[in-house]
Amino acid sequence: MAANTNSFWVPPSKRRKILLEHHAPPLIPGLPDHIAQLCLSLIHPSILFSVCHSWRRLIYSSSFPPFLSLYAVLTCKAYSDSIHFYSFDPISSHWRSLPPPRPDPPLRILLRHPSFLSRNLPIQSIAVSGNLVLLAATAHNLYPALSRPLIFNPLRRDWNVGPLLPNPRRWCALGTARGSVYVASGIGTQFSIDVARSLEKWDLNGKSGEVWEKKTGLKDGRFSRDAIDAVGWRGKICMVNVKGNAAKEGIMYDVENDEWNDMPEGMLSGWRGPVAAMDEEVMYAVDEAKSALSKYNAKNDAWEEVMQSERLRGAEQLAAQGGRICVVSAGGVGISVVDVVSSPARLWEVDLPAGFEAAAVHILPRMPIPEPPESSDID
Repeated sequence: MAANTNSFWVPPSKRRKILLEHHAPPLIPGLPDHIAQLCLSLIHPSILFSVCHSWRRLIYSSSFPPFLSLYAVLTCKAYSDSIHFYSFDPISSHWRSLPPPRPDPPLRILLRHPSFLSRNLPIQSIAVSGNLVLLAATAHNLYPALSRPLIFNPLRRDWNVGPLLPNPRRWCALGTARGSVYVASGIGTQFSIDVARSLEKWDLNGKSGEVWEKKTGLKDGRFSRDAIDAVGWRGKICMVNVKGNAAKEGIMYDVENDEWNDMPEGMLSGWRGPVAAMDEEVMYAVDEAKSALSKYNAKNDAWEEVMQSERLRGAEQLAAQGGRICVVSAGGVGISVVDVVSSPARLWEVDLPAGFEAAAVHILPRMPIPEPPESSDID
């Protein structure tokens, strides 16, 4: 009777859930569910999704190893100053909106301004240690929109805030290496040579996770001209001073020795568009003019072409994880995905939600969801 009495302290909706779970059929007949789950975790989620409802619920539960999904920062075509956060589930081919961030004061971001007719104002975000971090953008008064990072954790489905930035930026060089975020150069409220030469580190998982640590600065302010992706690669942060296909200068920061060095000539020569590194080990670049995806060979200091496709023309941003390269191109209504593990490499398009354009894309673990999507394969 004590157990039955205690159940009255549970809200009715939760009581129904408990009763359903109590009478739910086993995941695999004849096996305890915790053993069955260990067995099923060895099977690709796309196979489990189409078999039965109980297995589909399992792959979206918090106890099942999360598969990788796309996370996109989207802008709305109808409203020039509206940004949205979405996740694309590759198993169900379904877009799902993230819970909105709730900073204090409310987040207000300017994407376009009459003084900058030919360009969009950048929104800078990054994936680090399984989190989506929004770090730099422009407010309506042309001031930095964020005084501290906004952090979304997919497994907890919630937003949090990071430590106050010593100098909030409108744009900067933003990168990650070994679980830490690095912010270099850029422009704050107005141009400052101290900010333009600065480098700060934020270790999300370390003892200093509540503060930004000042590191050795750049030799000059020439890297403050653009919103730059600083690529973490083999213990170094690699960055160039301008985006696109223009002539540029390249440098690398050694995170172990806290020192700057020139970028190898071969690496710099192929940096003709966005660049990303797979697991901080293999660097990929898209030549936005030639619409070619290449891989960097450090031994020969040269880039080797992986594939060429018109879908990659005008590429603006890359994400690399799990054997996939995801490409955002200018004015595109979709995200190009390249499987670089298969030979030859395969490319397909993921359509965006209607009315949206992608400002950035990242690859992170899927969110657990209470009710999995339906499948036409299951009666």
